[in-house]
Amino acid sequence: MQRYNPKEIEPRWQDVWAKSGVYEAQDNSEKPKWYSLVEFPYPSGAGLHTGHIRSYTGMDVVSRKRRMQGFNVLYPMGWDAFGLPTENYAIKTGRPPQDVTNENIATFKRQLQSLGYSFDWSREVNTTDPSYYKWTQWLFLQFFKAGLAYKAETPINWCLSCKIGLANEEVVNGLCERCGGPVEKRNKSQWMLKITVYAEKLLAGLEDVDFLPDIKTAQQNWIGKSEGAEIVFPLLCHSERSEESIRIFTTRSDTILGATYVVLAPEHELVAALKDKITNFEEVGKYVAKTRSKTDIERSALDKTKTGVELKGIKAINPANQKEIPVFIADYVLTGYGTGAIMAVPAHDERDSEFAKQFNLPIAQEPLADTDEVLKKVNGKKTTQYKLRDWVFSRQRYWGEPIPLVHCEKCGWVAVPDDQLPVKLPEVENYQPRDDGESPLASVLDWVNTTCPTCHGPANRETDVMPNWAGSSWYFLAYPFDKDTFTNSVSIENWKLEIGNLRALMPVDWYNGGMEHVTLHLLYSRFWNQFLFDQGLVPTKEPYKKRTKHGMILARDGKKMSKSLGNVVSPDDLISEFGADSLRLYEMFMGPFDQAIAWDERGILGPERFLKKVWDISTRTHFFIESTQKSVLQKLHETIKKVDEDIESLSFNTAISSMMEFVNMASGKVRQSDWLLFIQILAPFAPHITEEIYSHLTEPVIPGSDPESILYHSERSEESLHQEARLPTSIHAQPWPEFDPVQLEKDSFDLVIQVNGKLRATVPAKKGISQAQAEALARADQKTQKWLTSQPKKVIFIKDRLINFII
Repeated sequence: MQRYNPKEIEPRWQDVWAKSGVYEAQDNSEKPKWYSLVEFPYPSGAGLHTGHIRSYTGMDVVSRKRRMQGFNVLYPMGWDAFGLPTENYAIKTGRPPQDVTNENIATFKRQLQSLGYSFDWSREVNTTDPSYYKWTQWLFLQFFKAGLAYKAETPINWCLSCKIGLANEEVVNGLCERCGGPVEKRNKSQWMLKITVYAEKLLAGLEDVDFLPDIKTAQQNWIGKSEGAEIVFPLLCHSERSEESIRIFTTRSDTILGATYVVLAPEHELVAALKDKITNFEEVGKYVAKTRSKTDIERSALDKTKTGVELKGIKAINPANQKEIPVFIADYVLTGYGTGAIMAVPAHDERDSEFAKQFNLPIAQEPLADTDEVLKKVNGKKTTQYKLRDWVFSRQRYWGEPIPLVHCEKCGWVAVPDDQLPVKLPEVENYQPRDDGESPLASVLDWVNTTCPTCHGPANRETDVMPNWAGSSWYFLAYPFDKDTFTNSVSIENWKLEIGNLRALMPVDWYNGGMEHVTLHLLYSRFWNQFLFDQGLVPTKEPYKKRTKHGMILARDGKKMSKSLGNVVSPDDLISEFGADSLRLYEMFMGPFDQAIAWDERGILGPERFLKKVWDISTRTHFFIESTQKSVLQKLHETIKKVDEDIESLSFNTAISSMMEFVNMASGKVRQSDWLLFIQILAPFAPHITEEIYSHLTEPVIPGSDPESILYHSERSEESLHQEARLPTSIHAQPWPEFDPVQLEKDSFDLVIQVNGKLRATVPAKKGISQAQAEALARADQKTQKWLTSQPKKVIFIKDRLINFII
C-alpha cells in the first residue's frame, strides 16, 4: 500500500493547476459572478507568516466552495509593495529597493503557491510596477481636478530618526513604531485629500453593506459625527474685555449653566495670539512643546491622567450666566475636532470632572436648560462636526508613487498630462532622507527640473511621494481589468473601456481582512470608490458587499509575532514536514476564525493524523461496501449540512470537527460514491489530497497494480495525471454536495414526560409510537413512577413529542 506522501502529491497538483488555468475567472461567463478578496500583502524580507495563511486559507475555502456551487469566481492576489521598511532596508544594505522588492515578491509567491491557494495569478498586480502606478497617479489627478486634492500647512507626527511624517497609528508611546525613535509634532506643507467632504456618504454607505457590527462601529467612530452647537465665549484679558473670543463646540448646550472653565487645545491659535497677555507663558510654552511628542490617540485615552496649564491673566465669560471662568490648555482637547475648544461641565462629564478635581475647580450642580432657549439667548448656532480629518497624502520619502504635479511660478500647481504618465521614480544611489525634511527626490535635480505643461516655462516636479495607502485604495478595481489596460496608455477613454469588466465583477462579494485596517485602508478605499462612482468611473457606490475579520495568530507565549522579536513562524519548514494540507487544516481548526489565538506547532499533528486516516480509507478498496450503513449515511448528510453552514459563518473549526467525527465512524461502513461526497466537502480545506483521491477513485484500477490499492502511480504517465485534473474531472469543478433532508430524519426521538405540565423525565422512543406505547414507556421510567401513584384524570399526547399526565 502506498503511504500518504504530501511531498510528492502537492507540488505535482500545484503544477497541474497552474498549467490548466482551472482557477482563472472567465470573461463573459454565463455563470453568476463571485468576487472573493483578501488584503494583498506587503512583501517583506521575512516572507509569509502564519497570520497570512489564516486569512488566505479562510477565503480560499469560501472561494473553492463557490466554484463548486457553479459561480465564476475571481479570487486574485497581488503585492502592496511600496513602503518604508523596504526603503530603510535599501539604505541599510545599499541595494536598490526595486531589487529587494522583486526578490521578496518571488519568495512570497513561491510560498503562496506551495499552499495550494486557488488564486487567479493571471490577474496579479504590483503597486510598484509603473504600469500599475500610472493609474494610481491618474486617479490622484482626478481628485486634483475635482478640487479634492490641495496643499496646506498641517501638524504631523515627525520621526526625528526616520525623518518622515507618521500616521497616528505609527506612533506608540511617543515613539516611532518602526525605529523606536522620538516623535514630535511639526507643521509641514502637505498634500491633502478632502475625505471630509465624503463623511456623510461614508456613513450612509454603511447602511447598504454587510459588515460585521464592530467593523461598522469602528468606521462610525472614526468618522465621529456629532450634532451640536457652536457658542462664543467672550474673553477678558487682565479684567478688560478683549477683541478675541473663544468659539466652542458642544453636543450638550443644555448644560451650559454648569460650565465652570474652558479648555483649549495646546495648539489653538489663541494661545499664540494671547502670548503677551498670558502671565505664565513660559510654563504654557513648555506644555505646548511637550504635547508635540504625543499622538492624538494617546491624548484622547480615557484612562490617562489629566494634565493642563491655566492661561493666567485670561478669563472667559459664560454667555448664559455672565460668570467669569478660567481658561486652560490641556492635551485631551484636540485641535482637529470641533473648534479645538470646549466648555467644561464637570457635573455632567466624567473627563471634565477628573480635570476639575485635579485642579481644584468648582463643580456646579446647575439645572439643565432648554436647548433652543439657550441657543437663542447666547446667539448659538446648531452645527454638525466630525472627528474625521482630511487625509495627509504626501510622504517625504523615496519609495512611493511620485505625485504627478509640477509647480510653475506663473501657473501654480499643474497636473502632468495623461500622455506623460507614469511619472517614473528615478533610479538614485542615495535614498537617505534629507535633514531639511524634504524627500530624497528633491536632490535629483535633473528629474525635479522640468517644463510647465501649461505655459511651457520652467517648473519643478513635486518631490513628495504618495503614502503606502495609495495603491491599496483601488487595487480591488485593478483585478477585474483586462491585461491590456496596464500596457495601454493612460486616459479616461481607456479607463471607461474597463467599466464593462467592472460591472461584470464588482462589487467584491466577500472581503476578509484584519481589524487593524478597518479605520484606514477600508475607509480610504471606500472613499476612492465613492468618489469614482460620482465621477461615473465605477458601477457601484460601495466596493465591498461584505467585510469580515480574522483573529491574529500570536506567538506561543501570547505575544504579537514580530521579526524583531524573532518569534515569526514561517510556513516553509511546516510544509516540508507535514504538508500544505495539514497546515491549512490546522490554521482553520486551531480556534474560532475571528479570535486571536497563540500558535502551537504540536496542534498540527491532529490534522495530519486525520488526513492520513482519510488517505487510508480511500486507498483500500475493501473498505468500501455496497450500501452505506444507515447511521453512517445519516451522519454523512448531517456533516454535509454542517460544513455547508459553517463555511458561510466562517466557523471552520467546527466544520473540520464534524468531518473528523464522520471519518471516525465511516471506515468499512460506507460505499465509494458516498465517500466521494465526503471527499468533495473536504476539498476546499485540503485541496491536494482530495484532488489526488478523486482522480483515482473515479478511474478504474490499473491492471497489474496493487489489488488492494487504488492509488498506484508507477504506471501512470505525467501526461495522464495532467489530463485528469482538467475540467471537468477536477474535484474542484464538481458540484457542491447538497444534504438530503430525508436522510436527516431520525427513527427515534426523545419523548418528553410531563406530570401536570411539569417536566419529569425524557426517554428515548421510536418515532410513530402510539399513546399506549408512550404511556408504557413513561410508567416504566423510574424517575416518573413516583409522580404517577394515582390514576390520571386525563392524558395529553402529542405524537413524536410528549405525553402529559394530569393527576
